[in-house]
Amino acid sequence: MKKITLLLIITTLFISCDGDSKKVYKEANGRINHLLVVMKNSEWQGELGDELRKIIAEPVLGLPQPESQFEVTQVPPESFNSMFRATRSVLKVGISDETSFLVSSNVYAAPQKIITITGKNKEALIAEIKKNSKKIVEIYKNADLISAQNSILKKFWDPTQIETFVKQGYSLKIPRNYSKVEDNGEFVWYRYHLNGDNSMELITYTVPITSEDDENGNNIVAIRNAFGKKNIPGQIEDSYMITEEAYSPHIFEVELDGKKAFETRGKWEVNNVYMAGPFLSYTVVDKPNNRLVVVEGLTFAPSINKRDYMFELEAILKTLKIN
Repeated sequence: MKKITLLLIITTLFISCDGDSKKVYKEANGRINHLLVVMKNSEWQGELGDELRKIIAEPVLGLPQPESQFEVTQVPPESFNSMFRATRSVLKVGISDETSFLVSSNVYAAPQKIITITGKNKEALIAEIKKNSKKIVEIYKNADLISAQNSILKKFWDPTQIETFVKQGYSLKIPRNYSKVEDNGEFVWYRYHLNGDNSMELITYTVPITSEDDENGNNIVAIRNAFGKKNIPGQIEDSYMITEEAYSPHIFEVELDGKKAFETRGKWEVNNVYMAGPFLSYTVVDKPNNRLVVVEGLTFAPSINKRDYMFELEAILKTLKIN
C-alpha cells in the first residue's frame, strides 16, 4: 500500500512539472508599433523621459509627414497592474541598486517583450539608455514584424501558382486580400484596396547585374525609375512612376534571405501627375544568378498616417525567398 501511495505521489509531481512547462499564456494586447513605458511620472516628464523620447519617438524615415516609430503610453510603476501587464511591448525604466539591461519574453502574456533598464543614478541610467538605443528599437520592431506576419499571412497566395515566381525562381508570401494587377513572367504587381481610392501596392522584378555599381547599390534609383517608366503608367500620356526628384531616398546595406541587400526608403511620384507617397524596397544581390531581385511596397493614401501600412508591407517583403 505504501508503494502504491509513493508511486501516486511521484506521478503527481511529474504531471505537475509537465503542466508548468506547458503554461498557457493569455493573448497579449496592444497594437503593432505601440509601446507601454513604465516609469515614475516625474522621471518621464524630466531628463530621463527626454532621453527616451529621442529613441522611441524618432520619426520613421521616408514618410511624407513626420510619424514617430511608436505610439507611447506611460504609466507609473504603481499603476502597472493586471490591466497593463498583458501589453505586447513594455519598457520599464527606473533607478535601482544596479545598472542593468534585461530583455524578457512572454512574462504575463504572449507574444510579449519586456525590456527593463535600470541605473544606480540618473546619469548611469541615461548612459545605459544611450548605449542600448538601437537594441531597444530592434527588439520591439522585430517582435512586431513577427506578430504582423502571423496576423496578415494566415492566408496567402500560393507562390507556385504565380507565373513570375515560378519562371524567375524566387517567391514572396502575398496575403489573399491583395488582388493581382499583373503577373506576366517578368514582374509581379498586387494591390490591396484601402478606403476610397487609397491602396497598398506590392511589386517585384529582377534585373541583370551589369556593373559593380549595381552590386554596391549605386544604381538603385536609376533602376527603379527605368522600371517605373516602362511598367507603371500614370493616368495620362507620358505619365509614369518615378522616385521623387526633390527627396533623396535613404539607402542602407542589410541582409535579406541570407544575402547582401539594400533597403531603400523614400517617396515615389508620378511624372506629370500630382500623385505621390512613400515606398520601401529591398534590392537583393543574387550573385549565383548574376541579377538583382527587387521587392517593393508602396502606399497611396493622401492625408492618412502611413506608418502602419508601410510596416505591414515591410513584413510581407521580408518573406522573400530566392531559389
